Amino acid sequence: MSKSKHKSNNSFYELIKTLFYAGTIAVLFRSILFEPFNIPSGSMIPSLLVGDYLFVSKYSYGYSKYSFPFGILPIKDRFNYNVPKRGDIIVFRKPGDEQIDYIKRLIGLPGDTVQLVDGRLYVNNKLVVRKKTNKGQITKSDGNKINLIEYKENISNRKSYKIIETSDNDFFDNTIKFMVPKDKFFFMGDNRDNSKDSRASEVGFVPKINLIGKAQIIFFSHNGSARFYEFWKWHNLIRFSRIGKKIE
Repeated sequence: MSKSKHKSNNSFYELIKTLFYAGTIAVLFRSILFEPFNIPSGSMIPSLLVGDYLFVSKYSYGYSKYSFPFGILPIKDRFNYNVPKRGDIIVFRKPGDEQIDYIKRLIGLPGDTVQLVDGRLYVNNKLVVRKKTNKGQITKSDGNKINLIEYKENISNRKSYKIIETSDNDFFDNTIKFMVPKDKFFFMGDNRDNSKDSRASEVGFVPKINLIGKAQIIFFSHNGSARFYEFWKWHNLIRFSRIGKKIE
């Protein structure tokens, strides 16, 4: 074998080895530390906007088989488990269709009762305090206008956040009293009248094993007003004020 061919083979093997190591490190980083997610819908407005990209900490609540690519590790429950706190924004796998990731706010812990009465949230039969902070209007694609009211809601002494409502008499504004089973959780979106969450039968209570991680920080955000190759529009595309924002 000539020297040039031998050198070429060595270079190829080195490239393969480098790619293998880089891929392994990337998989371990995403599985154990942080995984990036993007927001595809408006169910978490005003906390999260369509076009936000964020890091989710995988270690916050321990690990299950869904913490790893393709669920390759045969973990039956969770290990290194830490109990989530009410008010945390969490990424989880949709119950019954675990290929789909959802992101919502944790409202009910195992053993809690959760109910909405005329748009007001009750947890363990206690009214969750909210205060009106803003009022506005949006125009839908069909030209119809929708009034929105923004509130600051306090689910505990340590946790407050903003929600929006179109009214207090929409479909999910009056519910039964949900009793959260053992090892399951109750989630809701901050866009209360435009969120498919634990109030809907197709989502329901979320098993502990389905939790992926806690939303921590926004690392990029865009408003979708330009295509990636329209670099001359990027200054209007990127929401610079949201980059680096801690998620509450």
